[in-house]
Amino acid sequence: MAEAGIRRILNAVLAITALALIGLTLYSAFFGVFPDGIQRSAHLLLIMILVAGYTLQDSYDPDRLPGRHANLRRLIMLLVMAGGLIATGHQLFNFEAINNRYGAITDYEVILGCLLIVALFDACRRTIGWPIVLLASGFILYGLFGNYLPSPFGHRGYSVERVMSQIYLGGGGVFGTPLGVSATFVTGVVVLGALLEKTGAGQVLMDFATALTGRLRGGPAKAAVVGSSLMGMISGTAVANVLTTGPISIPLMRKSGYRKEAAGAIEAVASTGGQLMPPVMGAAAFIMAEFTETSYLTIAKAAFLPAVIFYAVLLAMVHFEAVKRKIPVLRDADSVTDWASILRRSYLLVPLPVFVSMLLNGYSIMLSSFWAIVASVLVSYLSRETALTLPRMIETAKAAASAVIPVALACAAAGVIIGIITLTGIGLKFSTLVVLLSGGSLPAALVLTMLTCLVLGMGLPTAAAYILVATLVAPALVDLGVGLLPAHLFVLYSAMLSSITPPVALAAYAAASIAQGNPLKIAVLACQFGMAAFAVPYFFVYDPAILGIDVGAGRIVLSFVTAIAGGICASAAMLGQFSIRLTFIERLGFAAAAILFMSSDWLFDLAAFVIFAALAAVQSRLSKRSTTESGLQPEQLTPKGDTQ
Repeated sequence: MAEAGIRRILNAVLAITALALIGLTLYSAFFGVFPDGIQRSAHLLLIMILVAGYTLQDSYDPDRLPGRHANLRRLIMLLVMAGGLIATGHQLFNFEAINNRYGAITDYEVILGCLLIVALFDACRRTIGWPIVLLASGFILYGLFGNYLPSPFGHRGYSVERVMSQIYLGGGGVFGTPLGVSATFVTGVVVLGALLEKTGAGQVLMDFATALTGRLRGGPAKAAVVGSSLMGMISGTAVANVLTTGPISIPLMRKSGYRKEAAGAIEAVASTGGQLMPPVMGAAAFIMAEFTETSYLTIAKAAFLPAVIFYAVLLAMVHFEAVKRKIPVLRDADSVTDWASILRRSYLLVPLPVFVSMLLNGYSIMLSSFWAIVASVLVSYLSRETALTLPRMIETAKAAASAVIPVALACAAAGVIIGIITLTGIGLKFSTLVVLLSGGSLPAALVLTMLTCLVLGMGLPTAAAYILVATLVAPALVDLGVGLLPAHLFVLYSAMLSSITPPVALAAYAAASIAQGNPLKIAVLACQFGMAAFAVPYFFVYDPAILGIDVGAGRIVLSFVTAIAGGICASAAMLGQFSIRLTFIERLGFAAAAILFMSSDWLFDLAAFVIFAALAAVQSRLSKRSTTESGLQPEQLTPKGDTQ
């Protein structure tokens, strides 16, 4: 009975804290942002209260067996969190005095800084996992003991006081730019996404995707691709995308003949690309805007065509896989799509054009998201089924706050890393090393950069992975002549793909929980399905016209078409399938065309088109001959067992 009462109290505390977090964001969006010290510390304070509340609530879950020394573990957790709250509260209530000291740290602030780091890492461990904790801890140790390392990675050494001054009081530490982005831009957009999901706008998008692809071979897998691209406009995170669209698409894929690992892998890859899809994109896009001093609208415009290319290439990969495995059409030609129902509910999507139109008219991200949120609340009352009653608003606030928690904690932990990088200058050394290892060769540097992004990004949210690699390796690409925006989009894209890269693949793990498959097998298959997509960032480095930077419309269209064609060729070469199975020579031909399409020289593009057209014509003729000899239409073929 007592535990039930504690759960009710905790539920009330979580609801109030979530509403306070959302209220702070909406107030700042409409009336203006508070000074950095107040805005960021208040944001982190509320986040840590939420983490403590959810942790305690889970520990009192009646369906969970109480572990040994449960009360002692709760006490330790509360003491750790209390230390973090006190340290964060010190920043909140004494920010003017701290600013007036220009970074000078007192003895008790050194202790507070240590308490905050312990509490922050414990919160990260509970919500994100160990990778970012170990990574940030490694950087702190480097700051303290890096003087024992040989050149060029060694430094002169820094005391505990100097390190804590940098990461606790300094503007480049825990309370630096990444946390500021979470406290302003990210939270507002996440609230908008939560509202769209709660009102049913996400289901409208999935119904639309299913209606478009239902009569195509491998339709459920294609619905997952289209639906995830549309949902990416709302959620902007791979795991949230998987958990939203996966429960719909994965069972449909299983029904059509895909085995559970293949279904989970397709959903994981499709959901990962949502982080690159405007208008919402992911938190990393807002951080990129700060790092590159570029407007978010410019970044969204530049990212749009690469996002379309990603999904076009993935659709080709899914189609070739469906043809290769003889996946049948799920819906027959006589089935009727209920377009009337989809159109009746399309009013729920009104907030998206509101958000985009305000951005296009020069309004800030915060104000645009504010009025989009208002629009979402208002349109919900057009139907009793979608109306946001007070309980549903509280549920939405809690859902939004839960989605903000990992982003905010990742940004705070990434701030620790950035603080050490700034203090020690390791970023410049790392960039120099990349240039040296590549021998000044841009292709080699790009491969090294992508591998670095994939390794450092394992187990990290995309925002944290981007912050890390943008600080360490993006300058190396700029030094080799890559433009600032293409360089940062390259590392963002590469960091994004770490969500499906084993052994730690967050999107694949989320898909495995739905598909009930082996997470590692799903991650490996996800890399296979996404392999052609790994080539996409190289296209916009070698041909920045895809990003729409200082070129005419004709050049943009040509680059867009050649990039998609190159991706299709890479997909065919990877799977060994086009209309029918490819011979070894044909696979080499498609691979050669993919490489030629990567160039911005029109002569190479022309040669690639000739190779592509010749191979496609041969495949079409052989496919017709094979169909004539078998006496069956391709869609009449049924899958031969569970062989995907």
